Amino acid sequence: MMVAHKVGIRVFVTGGIGGVHRDGQRTLDISADLTELGRTPVAVVSAGVKSILDIGCTLEYLETQGVCVATFGKTRDFPAFFIPQSGFQAPYNVITEEDAAQLIDSACELGQGSGVLIAVPIPEEHAPEGFLIEEAVQQSVAEARAEGILGKEVTPFILQRVMELTQGASLSANIALIKNNAKVGSRIACALARRRHGKHAIPSELQTEKQANPTQPVVIGGCNIDFIAKANDDIMKVREGSHSSSIGKMCDYCLSRLGIAPLFISAIGQDGHAEAFLHNCSHMDTSAVARLPSCNTATYCVVITGTGELCMGIGDMDIHQQITEQYTSQFEERLRSASLVCLDGNIPVSTLDYVCRVAKDHNVPVWYEPTDFNKASKPFVSDSWRALMYTSPNLGELRSMNEALGLPVPAGNFQALDFVFRHEMFPASQQRQSHRILIDI
Repeated sequence: MMVAHKVGIRVFVTGGIGGVHRDGQRTLDISADLTELGRTPVAVVSAGVKSILDIGCTLEYLETQGVCVATFGKTRDFPAFFIPQSGFQAPYNVITEEDAAQLIDSACELGQGSGVLIAVPIPEEHAPEGFLIEEAVQQSVAEARAEGILGKEVTPFILQRVMELTQGASLSANIALIKNNAKVGSRIACALARRRHGKHAIPSELQTEKQANPTQPVVIGGCNIDFIAKANDDIMKVREGSHSSSIGKMCDYCLSRLGIAPLFISAIGQDGHAEAFLHNCSHMDTSAVARLPSCNTATYCVVITGTGELCMGIGDMDIHQQITEQYTSQFEERLRSASLVCLDGNIPVSTLDYVCRVAKDHNVPVWYEPTDFNKASKPFVSDSWRALMYTSPNLGELRSMNEALGLPVPAGNFQALDFVFRHEMFPASQQRQSHRILIDI
């Protein structure tokens, strides 16, 4: 279950989970399965709880751990592995795999951090032999108690004794049970994937537009979760520089809201922040957003004064280095046919150079958003700037651009800065429309 969560698998199938052992109130013999279900957000599909355990106490313990428990089928009768009814009721019931997927999705959106247990009764055709096996189980439990077998030795003894008493019938029932769990779990996983695809796919009306006009914009940049802390004081020491760096996401977000449906190329982790992004940006085309289990989704915390002025910003942006030239090149055909390419300063220089080279070769206009004065000069360390048609720096970022080109920077004069950047950057022989940059400060 832990490994499934680490690699982003949301549905895990097993035979039967562990639980509270009989006389557990005295021995405190409680399976670690229950603790893990209480702290790992994965859906577990099983045949309920083995009847050798205290099923009532197990359900109570799962409730204490905040685990959502539901049966799969027509009733809330909680199964006991080999038999379809244990005599206890589950809190919830899902009839179809779509119902189960909706329950899992809802539990995930609540963000409690606990798992979901879906209990599947043994197939009806194996229920009769299941009752015979249960008789052998109860006999084995009584023998274990009579022989003084305790703790971790109980389960192996009972399983071996049941195999002997049923002459192997328990094994065939066990195999049938596992296959049924796998079938149900697979269908639930497929339903969950359909829900996820439906949530985060492009709306149908935008799909139609996209098919009619394949030359859609491409946005490449950072996808950050931003946190804002507002101070009570109106005046604080403000360091000139960064403003919020989630420009790639914001650009894509705005274009999507306008009904343009660009392709967004970025990277996120497989953590709660990634889920928040996917949930809140379901109208965007996120098919080109890489999901990297070994990285954290980028976060940015900004502190502002009481009047809203930036004081400082701290970010975890390492994942942006994974938006590599190699990854981006998978979408080269889309870059070549794009009506506009939007880049931000979060991506590596090599990726920026590659995209600008492709755009220039195919006469695709490029918009560059610096995001920070430290990143503003990236296109100007090579000839990548020749592919730019638009840029949107603030004053500090514009100074960095001019400094990278060795140009004079008249302090505080916006018109002069615009003149310097627009005219002194480009020799008269190169002042064609395709080589001019529209500056938006």
